[in-house]
Amino acid sequence: MINSIRGFNDILPPETSIWQHIEKEAREIFEAYGFSEIRVPIVEKTGLFSRSIGETTDIVEKEMYTFEDRHGEAITLRPEGTAPVVRAYIEHKIYGNDPVAKFYYLGPMFRYERPQKGRFRQFHQIGAEVFGIDDPKADAETLEMLVCLFQKLGLEGITLQINSLGCKECRPLYKEKLLSFLQDKKSQLCHDCQRRFEINPLRTLDCKSPGCIEITAHAPSILDAVCDGCKTHFEKVKEYLALSQVDFSLNQKMVRGLDYYIRTTFEITALGLGSQNAVAAGGRYDGLVKSLDGPDTPGFGFAIGMERLVMLAKDRGQQLAVSNQPLVFIAILGDKAEKEAVGLIKRIRTSGIRLERDYSSKSIKSQMKRADKLGARYVLILGDDELSSCSIIIKNMQSGEQEKVALDRVEDRMKELLRKSASIKINLDIL
Repeated sequence: MINSIRGFNDILPPETSIWQHIEKEAREIFEAYGFSEIRVPIVEKTGLFSRSIGETTDIVEKEMYTFEDRHGEAITLRPEGTAPVVRAYIEHKIYGNDPVAKFYYLGPMFRYERPQKGRFRQFHQIGAEVFGIDDPKADAETLEMLVCLFQKLGLEGITLQINSLGCKECRPLYKEKLLSFLQDKKSQLCHDCQRRFEINPLRTLDCKSPGCIEITAHAPSILDAVCDGCKTHFEKVKEYLALSQVDFSLNQKMVRGLDYYIRTTFEITALGLGSQNAVAAGGRYDGLVKSLDGPDTPGFGFAIGMERLVMLAKDRGQQLAVSNQPLVFIAILGDKAEKEAVGLIKRIRTSGIRLERDYSSKSIKSQMKRADKLGARYVLILGDDELSSCSIIIKNMQSGEQEKVALDRVEDRMKELLRKSASIKINLDIL
């Protein structure tokens, strides 16, 4: 038997309904905030990621799925979504249409890392990017949008943590302070932090090694080293979040694993996901577009881990109201009814009603048993007796009530009944 590759998981019904529900809610909220969907390829030139994410990041050094195509060019399965969206923004000169552009995306990403709770080698993200606005209101408004999504999904126990990483003017000064603090402790750092010590010492603050966490507990705060411009920007972000009644906490040790972030950075964390408890993260990346040969354009964005979001809902034992039309089953008895049912089934389905049938000549008892197993809300029963009166029986599988309606009215009557039960509850505890 051929099994799936480790870290590449199937998503099966009924869990797919939860994914669809989350994606639907995200689309509705993002578009209300002025975002439009963009779809970019899952394969890009390797240089896009090494130049944008950073040569010394774990993603580029260890985790990317990179290979050569038939012409010997290095290509990579996308490990994150921001760089491809930036590439599309530059390549298609979107900045020429309007100085401000807002996009969101949904889809799979790929990183070769150790599979763990809520983290896989093929994983899915919902992300959003804002181009052309350096105003702190854009930071706060995008965070407000993200928090609104989690609230709309009914999730509790989430925490928005924010920090400022400074800019290219003030970060070098903080880097010197941090290097000075860590210099006599270098030998106690983990192997990766020692290797990156001179190039990217800020990564020690983000390291999950217990030894590095203990060492950096008393490291100088970057907020004490930011320039006046970055300080004013961050204060405004906090002010607008407060005006929007978005709760947040400061995390002065938080840095991002990607090199392009400056100023505002954030994570949304949740209990129950282990040490890697971030379910969404992002920040400002004002120099990224220019570094990839585009115009000097500010940017701000985030990504949500879909697997973690679904897991969070399930772990909470929540119930999501999933827009998923109840199933209708048709039970057919006799050859004449079978022939009549062909056109009827087509009419019902093309009218937008979700309908299933049995494909073998089984008894009414067997067909009703299958309808019950499939979770059908209604069963249509068509046999010789019904044909003789040009009618069909509709049975409510929950109440057991039955009614007889004319064959030429069945679509209208089913739509009436289904409108009353169009939104069903999926109990996440059973998934």
